[in-house]
Amino acid sequence: MNTSAVPSHRKWGTFVIGCLLILVPGIDLTALNLAVPHISADLDPSATQILWIADSYGFALAGLLITMGAVGDRVGHRNLLLTGVAVFAAASALTAYAPNAELLIAARALLGVAGATLMPSALALIRRVFTDPKERTAALGAFFGSGALAVGLGPVLGGAVLEHFWWGAVFLINVPIMAVILAAGAVLLPGSHGPGHGRVDVLSVPLSAAGVLGMVYAVKEAAAHGPDAVQVRWGVAVGAAGLALFLWRQTRLAHPLIDVRLFRRAAFAGSVTINLFAMFGLVAQSLIFSLYFQLVLGWSPLRAGLAGLPGAVGAAAGGAALAAPLISAVGRARTVAIGMAVSAVSYAAFAGFGTDPSYPLLVVPMLLGGLGMGLALTVTGDTVLASVPRRRAGTASAISETAAELGGALGMAVLGSVVTAVYRRALEVPSGLPAGAEHAARESLASAAGAAAALPQDLAARLLDAARAAYVDGMHAAMLASAAVMACVAVTAVFTLRSVPKVIPGDVHDEVHDDTPAPAAT
Repeated sequence: MNTSAVPSHRKWGTFVIGCLLILVPGIDLTALNLAVPHISADLDPSATQILWIADSYGFALAGLLITMGAVGDRVGHRNLLLTGVAVFAAASALTAYAPNAELLIAARALLGVAGATLMPSALALIRRVFTDPKERTAALGAFFGSGALAVGLGPVLGGAVLEHFWWGAVFLINVPIMAVILAAGAVLLPGSHGPGHGRVDVLSVPLSAAGVLGMVYAVKEAAAHGPDAVQVRWGVAVGAAGLALFLWRQTRLAHPLIDVRLFRRAAFAGSVTINLFAMFGLVAQSLIFSLYFQLVLGWSPLRAGLAGLPGAVGAAAGGAALAAPLISAVGRARTVAIGMAVSAVSYAAFAGFGTDPSYPLLVVPMLLGGLGMGLALTVTGDTVLASVPRRRAGTASAISETAAELGGALGMAVLGSVVTAVYRRALEVPSGLPAGAEHAARESLASAAGAAAALPQDLAARLLDAARAAYVDGMHAAMLASAAVMACVAVTAVFTLRSVPKVIPGDVHDEVHDDTPAPAAT
């Protein structure tokens, strides 16, 4: 289809559908964290099952993003998106009414499978209908801003729902939204037919899934059991072998699942790398502050969710309002560097807050951090999509999303470990504490709060004060580490993106297949 001929109502309809679409997975994932205690009370899952309830969605999503991006490039992103929306709605209903932990885990995994179709397809369609570079950047800024807003709204909506309904209601929120998207998408999304660049190589699918999942699993296990744990070594071994075999096979296929030569493009490779490290800090910050608001300051989940909204609003503003003007003024490399530098300053500022902060003062670094991150992620997301031909947009966005998933998992593991290590070293256990309570208190702030509930009032108060102070020390260390990483990313952006022009043409030439195709693998 000729993208210049896309009618205005279809163009802006696609944009609105994309913004609605990115809201749902973000809200769903953050609301789940609030629902876990209620699920535990109702379904009585084991500790291992609780972990799988939380992780099955992310594992399925991460393992299939690359495959779904390539499938969309072949069969058409409109077709894949509408199918994914329908499955996501059905899986949300199954999740809400799951009668036991096993079916809940299966339903969450099905949600992940459907979720893997959504972002690559939505981004590819937005890339397709917005052919003007400045208009495309603004549209993607609003799109990514909606995603940031979803992360902030998740705890607010989840907390409000859980105050009045059972835990399954937080997942039923998805169903009417997806029904609206399905109906509107059938009418407004531009018709798409895959460009027909080959069938999906069957062997590449499990290789890519094994590679990504092995690495994500290793990172999560390292956070839980330390980097020397046996399961971490197995995860790294399986992940490294899967990725190596996957990448080797792609060089042997005439029509690969992903063309590894995309990474020869500085704009593409640099932006994907920056996305990975940006998500490293962003995801961990979200969890750390959720615990800070609830366990240190003693706020309810709903109040904690509302307190975190300024960061989401800042991210939405940075992406939607500032990205395009700054690109025009100073270029892509400097715009990303500015965003990362602002985020670094905001992270460092959090080291000045203790166990009794002034919330109005907290709002300032939250706004700045969100603004800087929204600014940088919008520019890198736009650069990834704009630096490849439109017919490869699904694959390109899937690669970027996979890097973001891995970066988020890495951030949770590394920065979470920093918080835990400093907490345990800094905790000064009050005298007179029973041995069992002392052991629990040294595990985490949440465990200390649980142990305090069974202690005399005075002893419990002293334990909680000590645990909260130790957690704040850990938070400070993690925020300073995040600031250092963001500062390094800012410097990296100046060099890796310096050759990328301010305006990337709406239809990039496909240099990848100008050569004679590689021999087909068997």
